[in-house]
Amino acid sequence: MSPHSPEAVPGSSLSAARRTRELAGTVGGPPVDVLVVGLGATGAGAALDAAARGLTVAAIDAYDLAFGTSRWSSKLIHGGLRYLASGQLDVAHESAVERGVLMERTAPHLVHAQPFVLPLTPLVSRPQAALAWAGFRAGDTLRLAARTARATLPAPRRLSAVETRHLAPALRAQGVRGGLLSWDGRLSDDARLVTALARTAAARGARILTRVRALELTGTGARVRDELTGEEGEIRARAVVNATGVWAGGLVDGIRIRPSRGTHLVLRADRLGPLPAGLHIPIPGETNRFVLVLPQGDGRVYVGLTDEPVDGPVPDVPEVPETDIGFLLDVLGSVLDEPVGRGDVVGAFAGLRPLLDTAPDGPAGAPPRTSDISRRHAVLTSADGVVTVVGGKLTTYRRMAEDAVDAAVAARSLTAGPSPTARLPLVGAASPRTLGALRAPRRLVRRYGTEAAAVHALALRDPALAAPLLPGHPATGAEVLWALRHEGALDASDVLDRRTRIGLVPEDRAAALDAVQALVEGARVTR
Repeated sequence: MSPHSPEAVPGSSLSAARRTRELAGTVGGPPVDVLVVGLGATGAGAALDAAARGLTVAAIDAYDLAFGTSRWSSKLIHGGLRYLASGQLDVAHESAVERGVLMERTAPHLVHAQPFVLPLTPLVSRPQAALAWAGFRAGDTLRLAARTARATLPAPRRLSAVETRHLAPALRAQGVRGGLLSWDGRLSDDARLVTALARTAAARGARILTRVRALELTGTGARVRDELTGEEGEIRARAVVNATGVWAGGLVDGIRIRPSRGTHLVLRADRLGPLPAGLHIPIPGETNRFVLVLPQGDGRVYVGLTDEPVDGPVPDVPEVPETDIGFLLDVLGSVLDEPVGRGDVVGAFAGLRPLLDTAPDGPAGAPPRTSDISRRHAVLTSADGVVTVVGGKLTTYRRMAEDAVDAAVAARSLTAGPSPTARLPLVGAASPRTLGALRAPRRLVRRYGTEAAAVHALALRDPALAAPLLPGHPATGAEVLWALRHEGALDASDVLDRRTRIGLVPEDRAAALDAVQALVEGARVTR
């Protein structure tokens, strides 16, 4: 595709019509090589991995792309510093390697370098500051070991008090003696990464089927229900991969998950003023945990995150308890000139990490803190041959997917070569030079990559599609239409809550709903 071509990547478009056609050919049809259940980052990554090896693939989800944990992250692609500090050297190195893969080869349009400032306030002792600085230097060594270029991730450095205030004007000036500047990877949007994975898989022949619920799994397929019609049937497969995250134990016996809740607050960006960099705010009493302040570039700022164990049934959409909100506001307020109040929180979201429960109990039989449970992933094969992948984190989705498909290929003696996904660009990916030459707004380039020109062309052809859907948020009608035609969105919720993220603020969701619904209905008429 040329830098100026207003087209979707050939074969990658997901739509209601394609879903209907491929679902009809899959349920009750000939067996596929691999059935993937779950279309979060790991499941979509597994669908891509299998399809890229030349296997026939069907991938299903009861709801939508990125409906579960994959849309509730901090949007960060971590280099593994936290795991290095806890002695998990293999996990740290794997994270750094996968960060480099995303930033330099597979998704440079979606993952960018994010600066962070750790302000040295009176709450940060000099020994703590020295430890943090040593950690940032170690993180840079991880970058080097992962062979990620210095041009991709700049070196950490010390900041003067003046520089710290410049990068974080909202800080309380009194007592700030300087800061520490570090860099990590950050996604434009985690749900967009999942969409790009699914579309890249579709371009290689994978059947991406949302609103299809797995009712029962076996090693040779699944009994499923079309959630749009209620019709039930069977998808036959030579191998089955269960990538349903925190819900994995509901489909395969013997899988023990200990969910951990990570909560983020959503603030209006003007509440904190200009934020050229994100913030690391040390949590009192912790040596290696921070609250993060994450400017989003869309008029919002996220503040997170917690790490709290969750007991009982796993909900479809986790609720945010007031205790989490209070905790995050307290830590944030410890460094701000004007503390943020409860009324300033315009939205909040929580994701459940699918941590594998293998840790021994703590003192007096108490379960360990979820923050202490390893982020290593595991691939488990049941007695009847279902491969389940659990644990891990967003950054390492590609490696998790590769390992899961390796296990499925081995378990069922499928004919397939090694995974090529470490060098397989996702839909929209291109070199910085190519992306810079695109005739489209920079915001669109950071969300759609080489397809930004095509999205922009929709707005140019119809001025009504060029206007923002609501004041204060940049998403336009053209992006809604693109989501419906090419990104598999089936209804207004898909658009608001996962393709544009307007829905993270309930007030904004309500304000944009009618406009989005009108575009959805119009798209249905023209199908």
